[in-house]
Amino acid sequence: MANEKNVETPAVQRITSRIKDVGGIPVARALPVKERRLIGAWCFLDHAGPSVFRGDADAMHVGPHPHTGLQTFTWMLQGELLHRDSLGYEQIIRPGQVNLMTAGRGIAHSENSVPGERQLHAAQLWIALPEAVKNIAPRFDHYPRLPQWQLQGVHYTLLTGEFDAYKAPTLSFSPLVAVDASAQHQADVTLALRGDFEYGVFVLEGEIRLNEEVFIQDELAYLGLNHTKLNVALSPGARILLLGGEPLGENVMMWWNFVGRSKQELQQAVDDWNENSGRFGEVAGDTQAPTPAPQMP
Repeated sequence: MANEKNVETPAVQRITSRIKDVGGIPVARALPVKERRLIGAWCFLDHAGPSVFRGDADAMHVGPHPHTGLQTFTWMLQGELLHRDSLGYEQIIRPGQVNLMTAGRGIAHSENSVPGERQLHAAQLWIALPEAVKNIAPRFDHYPRLPQWQLQGVHYTLLTGEFDAYKAPTLSFSPLVAVDASAQHQADVTLALRGDFEYGVFVLEGEIRLNEEVFIQDELAYLGLNHTKLNVALSPGARILLLGGEPLGENVMMWWNFVGRSKQELQQAVDDWNENSGRFGEVAGDTQAPTPAPQMP
């Protein structure tokens, strides 16, 4: 990652996040939108916070809800959240850690601020499971330690995949990468990319410059394929999330919290959850009412 001349200039698509309510707090949703459904197998990106709560009732509370055909990927920046799921796992996630839940054929979980916690800043992403493994048995993995390094005044954390000489331990079913990069002071860096990956750069804090265009917090720059280098100028205090992956090449459909390949498959998941068929199990230890699935049109 040294500064270099003659860096390739990718065409950049600007995506502005939409504000949604999740668990009682506003989040910025950058994926999926009509302009962009996928980056590799990354199919969902919510940016929560930075938020400061007045009290426990004001904090984040997401009651039991189901997932199919995907992995939920939570990257914690500030604060703490308690994950509970229908496999019996209870796990507090803290800054610098990743929670990864593989839904497969079906799982239910909840996410709540830890009592007494007054901050929240996190990115939650979903990864679409390839057709061949979309119905595997559900599982949960927690990653308290990830590769970190400093270079040219920028602090990096590799969340999944391989980047430079580093490899993350994170479970993946398709070729992916995610890198968090932050700069306390102004920094100009060149990031090495894979030509067979498509990439996006999401601004978590501050602002950055790509190809003489400025991107601010909660904007996503989609870069596409066939690029091997990317020059990024980070302003003081800027923080970005670099996402990449080999194009999935499959017809991915989403409804609510479900990922599938057909309307019939998604409708079955809706019915199984709303009718409490037993497919998803129950989230032990969570007294909140389960969230009903909205009916498909």
